[in-house]
Amino acid sequence: MEWPLRVSSVTMAKPFPFEVKDCALIVSMGGVPDAMNLRELRERVATAPVECLYHHFCETPLRPAFDDPEFRNDFAVWASRDLHDRPLAERLGVLDPYAHLDMEDLRQSLVDIIEDRLSETEMIPWAQPGCEFHFMKAVTVVFDTGRSIDQPTELPAAIEAMTPSSLYYHFIEARRRTEERHDDFSHWLAGWGDETRRFREALDAVDFYFLTLQELKTNVVRAISDASGVKR
Repeated sequence: MEWPLRVSSVTMAKPFPFEVKDCALIVSMGGVPDAMNLRELRERVATAPVECLYHHFCETPLRPAFDDPEFRNDFAVWASRDLHDRPLAERLGVLDPYAHLDMEDLRQSLVDIIEDRLSETEMIPWAQPGCEFHFMKAVTVVFDTGRSIDQPTELPAAIEAMTPSSLYYHFIEARRRTEERHDDFSHWLAGWGDETRRFREALDAVDFYFLTLQELKTNVVRAISDASGVKR
């Protein structure tokens, strides 16, 4: 589950159609004891499988929720809602997993923030019974939608028609599967050569981690449309 996973990059003179996929998560317990307080969280984070870290940082957009949390990862949400430690939540909340080299690098940043907070507090923050942090992991199930994209000019309309989970798979989850840690759209567009360079540069400029999937869709469609000179 730790990125980057290496695959071969193939540039084709005439790229095959882009096959649109969709996905769903099968979530299970992570095999790590629950954390009741900040010290336990530090101990668990230090040894938790990378699948757990990936789930709590990167797969949160796919989980159904009644509202959009203020923070994008589960550790920051727990610190805010259950430990009632606002300074800790804010420090955890700014962690961007995609700005780290890999999951071990992210783990170290997470541990460092928790240890710094522990050194500042006289009383270790505890959660109420029933509000423990549960370490989870997930398997991504991928399936074919039967839809495809033949030309780069079709991308904006095709992306607008995608489900949130399909966009997540091709734009976010793809960064674990491609050598350059790019989205699937950019990987496909590279096969068209220099004529799609402006599209790829526009996609690369989308700062996606702190966006909801709906916001991401809007920004991706706008980026491609602007690169093509089409006003939306």
